Amino acid sequence: MTVVAKLNPPLKWAGGKRWLVPHLSALWEPYHELRLVEPFCGGLAVALGLAPKRALLNDINPHLLNFYRWLQKGLVISLDMANDKDFYYRSRTRFNELIKAKAFNTQEAAELFYYLNRTGYNGLCRFNKKGKFNVPFGRYKRINYVRDFRGYRTLFKAWEFKMGDFEDLKLRNDDFVYADPPYDVEFTQYAKQAFTWEDQVRLAKWLAQHPGPVVASNQATDRIVELYSSLGFKLMTLDAPRRISCTGDRTPAREVLVLKNLVRRGGSP
Repeated sequence: MTVVAKLNPPLKWAGGKRWLVPHLSALWEPYHELRLVEPFCGGLAVALGLAPKRALLNDINPHLLNFYRWLQKGLVISLDMANDKDFYYRSRTRFNELIKAKAFNTQEAAELFYYLNRTGYNGLCRFNKKGKFNVPFGRYKRINYVRDFRGYRTLFKAWEFKMGDFEDLKLRNDDFVYADPPYDVEFTQYAKQAFTWEDQVRLAKWLAQHPGPVVASNQATDRIVELYSSLGFKLMTLDAPRRISCTGDRTPAREVLVLKNLVRRGGSP
């Protein structure tokens, strides 16, 4: 059997869930032979942390999915990369030209997406309503750029990447689903389409219908807690490593894990 070394997430990702992996690992362990499904795979911190043999990883961001599909092929970056403001904005302009030309599924687009992600402000991935990437230059003294991503190829080849709405995913009855949607807070758009409260409700109902194990994370707002409680989920609240406000209230943000159809160690529900 081929042993794949533990891999770090290849991108900086605002709201990444690496801190949550120890909590999820305990829930995942009894099901580790199942397929992991993530309707909102984001920066892949969870998938890489759990390292399932089989995975269906979905996101609505076509540029993110293009980058992952090039990693499946063993991406080696040849484009120049520099922690330089003028160079960054020239590269951002080129990336948006590729978007306009509908050439965002190319290797050049994947390489530019990586560079912009590592160099832009705070790991944000943000697009305006016209679909243009608009994250400003970051404030990093030093950036360690990776060029050779061939180490990801073996693991990624066993994973399936999809792009689209979560309801379009074809689930198997025994899939282990972990959902990490855009949180129920004010949010600058991650893609052209905003994730509304109606989408939060639609997601919760979709997850409630799945007969297999389900875990989801979200901001512990009153209406999120009420929504998932009303659908029969069990809830666990956690202190996130981030703060509610960077300009005043330094209270740890409260997050919630919602659980359904999981058994505890030893087999009891």
